[in-house]
Amino acid sequence: MQPTLELEDVSVYYGKRRALEGVSLRLGEGEIVTLLGANGAGKSTTLRAVSGLVRPLRGRVLYDGRDITGWAADAIVAAGIGHVPEGRDLFPEFTVLDNLLVGGHTVARRELAARLELGFELFPLLRERKRQRAGTLSGGEQQMLAMARALVSRPRVLLLDEPSLGLAPMLTREIFRVIRRINERGVSVLLVEQNARRALGVADRGYVLETGRLVVSGPSRELLEDQRVRTAYLGLRPPGAGADQGE
Repeated sequence: MQPTLELEDVSVYYGKRRALEGVSLRLGEGEIVTLLGANGAGKSTTLRAVSGLVRPLRGRVLYDGRDITGWAADAIVAAGIGHVPEGRDLFPEFTVLDNLLVGGHTVARRELAARLELGFELFPLLRERKRQRAGTLSGGEQQMLAMARALVSRPRVLLLDEPSLGLAPMLTREIFRVIRRINERGVSVLLVEQNARRALGVADRGYVLETGRLVVSGPSRELLEDQRVRTAYLGLRPPGAGADQGE
């Protein structure tokens, strides 16, 4: 089956600094795939390369078999790829509704009301706060708004960058429940997430980046049992570790 989204040997540099080197990955229709790695490993750069915010030095980004490398960011959104960046990138002085309308800038006016309703259905609190300035929302509410804004364009692929960053555990659980609901609606999700255990719990497959290179990939269940992943990202010691210290 042809993947919905594919990166082929993608390399990205910021000046002389390598951010990605030879990254190849696939996201199938209806899948959730997670991208794991330490800070600075290149996870956010991978999403930015897909959404047209940075241009690869080498390699290709394919969407439904079409080469979208070098497309303008708004054209990529219109084609069906939504991006929720780390830090949310909301307009704090705009109302909730105005931020959602920004997300609908590629949508025909006659379809806009129905698109907004989808966001309100997934995040009912936003309906109550739609006249409130985004900058006055809590961190969890701002994350909901950022996700709803991306969904206004009704993407087939959603790129999520650290959706639980800075959120309390209860809000994190709610965000991940919504990610599942979005996926159940047929949206493929490429997820960057600091909480590796939770990410692998929701994802079908995963990739691990280290200093811009992919080092491990596989089904989530296998990655949960991979000793490198368990030690580096799940905080679990290898069997027998600490035995010499009487632990």
